Amino acid sequence: MKKLWPWFTGIIIISGVFIIVNTAGDTKETLNTFDTDHAKISGPQGNCAVSLPDQIDFAGEQVPIKEWDIAEHLDRELLINTYWHSSSLRIIKLANRWFPIITQILKENNIPGDFKYLAVAESGLQNIVSPAGAGGFWQFMPKTAKQYGLQISSEIDQRYDVVASTKAACKYLNDAYQKLHSWTLAAAAYNMGSSRLIQSIEQQQISNYYNLYLNKETARYMYRILAFKLILSDPTRYGFCFNESDLYQPVPYQNYFLSEPIDNLAKFAIEQHTNLKMLKLLNPWMKGNKLSPAEGDTITIALPL
Repeated sequence: MKKLWPWFTGIIIISGVFIIVNTAGDTKETLNTFDTDHAKISGPQGNCAVSLPDQIDFAGEQVPIKEWDIAEHLDRELLINTYWHSSSLRIIKLANRWFPIITQILKENNIPGDFKYLAVAESGLQNIVSPAGAGGFWQFMPKTAKQYGLQISSEIDQRYDVVASTKAACKYLNDAYQKLHSWTLAAAAYNMGSSRLIQSIEQQQISNYYNLYLNKETARYMYRILAFKLILSDPTRYGFCFNESDLYQPVPYQNYFLSEPIDNLAKFAIEQHTNLKMLKLLNPWMKGNKLSPAEGDTITIALPL
């Protein structure tokens, strides 16, 4: 969570490096555009400047884009992420896999869909670990993860379960919104913590994110989120060209319900006609080489078809 440095038709229980998709479903959310004609690119080429939109909002809250400092902050992040081609193009590919599941969970928990871009800003939609120890798509620190119901043990770390960690992020964001009464401030609180943000608001007597004087990272945070919203909502406008076949697709799966201990996951994988590598790819929340469900509990494991 607090980070100290820079499709399916239903919700799955366990997720891995790929969106685990039931092959019976055929409904999916995709990026807003698939421009299959690489010759028709309306975005910046070479070393061209990037045009800012006339208006933009986050979760229905308008951004004061006409103010010079706001415009320049957004311009900076938009330039960085537009011209950081390899990173941004990979995020576009990953979004095709992950946005549908994240958006569905946000909706079910009454969180605005724009918060999927917060996950992009946090991790680039990858199960990374920060130098400070924050982990997963939503970059939870261990203490905060446990506070919001994620299991962390010698065998399991649910920060790397996209479904479980997204639900935990929703709980945090709902708590922050109840305290701050603004989705923009709730997003800022996700970066710096609610208590510190409330302290800044009280000291400065300002309750608008865009007018607050904050630490460098949190001061950039919303503009990074907004830049990803602009790019991922209309990649072609910003010079990214791809075919739909270029995007990362869901991987079919089947559920295995485990109620008895497994002492050797590598052996278990072979018995299930797969291997330990694929098992860990589909279930990155697995930490070691064994699983020990508590009596009466069931662990759901994703297995490849």
